[in-house]
Amino acid sequence: MKIICIGRNYGAHAKELGNEVPDKPVIFCKPDTALLKHNEPFYIPDFSKDIHHEIEVVVKIDKMGKSIAPQFAHKYYSEFTLGVDFTARDLQSELKSKGLPWELAKAFDHSAVVGDFLKIDGTDLNNYEFTLLKNNAVVQQGNTKDMLFNIDAIISFVSHYFTLKTGDLIFTGTPAGVGAVSIGDCLIGKSGHVEFFNFEVK
Repeated sequence: MKIICIGRNYGAHAKELGNEVPDKPVIFCKPDTALLKHNEPFYIPDFSKDIHHEIEVVVKIDKMGKSIAPQFAHKYYSEFTLGVDFTARDLQSELKSKGLPWELAKAFDHSAVVGDFLKIDGTDLNNYEFTLLKNNAVVQQGNTKDMLFNIDAIISFVSHYFTLKTGDLIFTGTPAGVGAVSIGDCLIGKSGHVEFFNFEVK
């Protein structure tokens, strides 16, 4: 199982970090050791003093595919959830300034939180609102209609470079509003009345 993540997929988020809006998907990966499930607590690592939350819609691949055409991409996933791509922003900034890869800042243990998966069952993931609350205050709010590259386009693009396998996860990018977390924070990801995750930062 691999975790594929899309960076800068919402224009407002790219701009808030001072990045150019990309003309094709920005891809990075996380190992399976990055996964954090079942509302287990997230422990702030000792190598960063600026860990940021990034809520994202996550889809799960349910059959193998390679070089998938965009019009067939919807056949390769049937479940989704909300998740958090934790980022060591201070470390990322240092790595970017040196032209180095982001993995140390993005792919560390338990940096990929996933909530409970739901069947899509008619849910329009091209127009899906979602929210992150920190200590019951809304800190991020997004809608997938604002993605630069929608889920089917992402799957098609990624599959030309990596064979997708059953169980692979794709984090589809975060909207604006990312910010730091602290010990004792509670993060809740929801859409409407549906709560996908609810966990504590320690």
